[in-house]
Amino acid sequence: MASDAMKEQMKTGQGFIAALDQSGGSTPKALRLYGIEEDAYASEDEMFDLIHEMRARIATAPAFNGEKVIGAILFEMTMDREIGGMPSATYLWKERGVVPFLKIDKGLEDEADGVRRMKPIPGLDALLDRAVAAGIFGTKERSVIDAANAKGIADVVAQQFKLGAEVLAKGLVPIIEPEVTISIPDKEAAEEILLAEIQKNLDSVPDGQQVMLKLTLPTRANLYAPLIAHPKVLRVVALSGGYARDEANAKLAENTGMIASFSRALTEGLSAQQSDEEFNAALSDAIDAIHAASIT
Repeated sequence: MASDAMKEQMKTGQGFIAALDQSGGSTPKALRLYGIEEDAYASEDEMFDLIHEMRARIATAPAFNGEKVIGAILFEMTMDREIGGMPSATYLWKERGVVPFLKIDKGLEDEADGVRRMKPIPGLDALLDRAVAAGIFGTKERSVIDAANAKGIADVVAQQFKLGAEVLAKGLVPIIEPEVTISIPDKEAAEEILLAEIQKNLDSVPDGQQVMLKLTLPTRANLYAPLIAHPKVLRVVALSGGYARDEANAKLAENTGMIASFSRALTEGLSAQQSDEEFNAALSDAIDAIHAASIT
């Protein structure tokens, strides 16, 4: 059950959310960027051991605490493992003051109507129950928008809010993430359609409940200001979407009230080959820069 202290931190915390939720498909790339090539592991288990070591190294670094990192999104396997000798979510909240979230989507369907909808999530009910038992505050679920296609965007947003309702029913707070691909030619038009669809679907959220939104940094600054001000929205967070950290931070700083939820832009420049001193310094610099952009 989402605790009041966690909710207050999500609502008013001056910081950002770290996305530490690379799944099976994106893990090899995340490891490669971290300086671990695919020939360094022989199985999926070894691969996940290595990515967990990376996440644990980030989570235990001195700068990774609730002062600037107000939340972190975990992969299911991370939730099931330990950091610092205790369950990952417990460690994050009790030791670091970081609110834990769980990525629950199982990837994307093939593109249709200019979008990639979420695949079905088998065992969702049990997964959400496990998340509640583990002390998770909320969930994250991602779809992708590749064109300004009104039908596709309407479908993606409706699917997101339907899943969000199931998450809310368990006492968890969903982060609804309809990502707009940054490289598409009609990005701004797609974002206008997306804004209207989100506003429409927010009406379906029961009074007294709130969702979070994770959105691509918009082409037009402050496009999502009406969502940030909406009573049924706890927080609007931004994904870096492939922008390098400096560019992502510059765009984020233009959007008042939007905070970061970066993955690759957070770990940019971190390497398995760095000494702990070098690693901690590089992570601290990244956290400082993303934090500064988030509090504008």
